[in-house]
Amino acid sequence: MDFNTIICEKKNKVGYMTINRPKALNALSAEVLTELGKAAEMMAEDDEVKVVIITGAGGKAFVAGADIAAMQKMNAEEAYDFARLGQTTYNTIQDMPKIVIAAIDGFALGGGCELALACDIRVASVKSKIGIPEVTLGVFPGFAGTQRLPRLVGTGIAKEMLATARKVGADEAKTIGLVNYVVEENPVAKAEELAEMICKNSASAIALGKRSMNEGMEMELKKGIEHEAALFGIAFTTEDQREGMTAFLEKRPANFK
Repeated sequence: MDFNTIICEKKNKVGYMTINRPKALNALSAEVLTELGKAAEMMAEDDEVKVVIITGAGGKAFVAGADIAAMQKMNAEEAYDFARLGQTTYNTIQDMPKIVIAAIDGFALGGGCELALACDIRVASVKSKIGIPEVTLGVFPGFAGTQRLPRLVGTGIAKEMLATARKVGADEAKTIGLVNYVVEENPVAKAEELAEMICKNSASAIALGKRSMNEGMEMELKKGIEHEAALFGIAFTTEDQREGMTAFLEKRPANFK
């Protein structure tokens, strides 16, 4: 499937989704969000893809935010629909049964920060700046940033970032748990290194484990634990479980499909 704003590629079991609006610093329009959601669905359904890497074209920004020119004259109903489009797209990314890695090189602001939050792992170059500066525009994050950010870094830091509109550098982002890794340059290379490690393991087990974490986080602890047990049982119906445990007992590497 061809897109106007997203470049989709596939190599060595890794799917790449590159937001390709470098002149606009990869700003998120309704078209970008719609195509990003469709690309995510396509990657989720592709059995050859084990890990997905999302990045932005141009080397200046992952995503510098939403398209403010398009948003300026929205009424309340249009703004609600735009927020729901972004939320639905990011939910699709969050709920993919595969690990999604954000490779951040430059600005990840507003909707760009929220996109990174919807991914499972975040790698940033040292020049990256991450933040949710929407309050400087008279609005606040509407693509689930007020929900995902405090769950990741805690409410105190999240509220500070919201209210001050302060952009945090890559090193601080790592300190507060907003990113997993900081690299001097080329975060895609680090993302590929992680993807190679991930691809060696059971895709079905990763999918079930990710689902257990995502869904369990929304539950009371004891219900989450029970949910984990149910999904753990499902893991024992898979070929990967049989292969993995047989390989362990036979003292050989597992050959996961």
